[in-house]
Amino acid sequence: MMPDRRQFLAGSSAVLASACVPLDTSATGRITSRLRIIEASAQGTLGAAILNTATGAITTYNGAMRFGHCSSFKLSLAAMVLQLDAAGTIDADEQIRWSADDLMFVSPFTTRRLEQGASLRELAEYTQKYSDNAAANILLKRLGGPARLTRFWRALGDQTSRLDRMEPELGNVPPGEMRDTTTPRAMAQTLATVLYGDALPENSRSILKQWMVDTPTGLDRVRKGLPDTWRAGDKTGTSIWPGMGSLYVDIGFAEPPSHAPLTFAAYYRARGTHAAMDPASLDVLAQVGRVIQSIAR
Repeated sequence: MMPDRRQFLAGSSAVLASACVPLDTSATGRITSRLRIIEASAQGTLGAAILNTATGAITTYNGAMRFGHCSSFKLSLAAMVLQLDAAGTIDADEQIRWSADDLMFVSPFTTRRLEQGASLRELAEYTQKYSDNAAANILLKRLGGPARLTRFWRALGDQTSRLDRMEPELGNVPPGEMRDTTTPRAMAQTLATVLYGDALPENSRSILKQWMVDTPTGLDRVRKGLPDTWRAGDKTGTSIWPGMGSLYVDIGFAEPPSHAPLTFAAYYRARGTHAAMDPASLDVLAQVGRVIQSIAR
């Protein structure tokens, strides 16, 4: 059926009205537009949040969308070990032993120290720096399981982030899954609380930040897009499960020389299931780093 004159005029008015909607040319609008362009070019799903620790201002793209933590939860796990030690709840120098049955894929430190064991502090350091999966599970078992880390987040004011399973199952987070997820906004805010707030004493914050700086796995992600003159640290995560695509994560901080410190949380879900690390997906996160750089100019 052909549209009548009134329907034609109504449709034309709607098109004209949409064409007159002003573009958001604010600084936040420009950053969001750049993130949207990165996502469109990559043809996957990008979520990102960048927080100014001096003002609390946060810029997000898909900031409320849930993504899996992958190994990035290990940063918060390490922070919890330092916090509990500072509070006297645990002794981070307590020695822990484990068996060969506890070892799994990506467990370099715990494999090397199988006969000797290690302290809780060492396990926290190496699960942060080298993403040691067995170290993460050993710590979770000792401290109260995934629910204990979730309570740590709640005590920080993070009502969104959650951990429900252990390694490696927690990496299986298809779209729509709630378990073992967070949002970019929630995690950027949690990092600001942990690294620049009063959740940890100053010496513990310094230790954690140095572990993040010393973490080599993020050098080809967000940090690749940051200037070498900036101090920056992070924790990455990657999950490649059949049926969920491939998820690449990078969360951390950046300290420009003449700007307040920034925290960031970036998540990129590629459409395909990759057999190995995908350079194009890693570059998406590096591009987020270049957007962060533009904020501090």
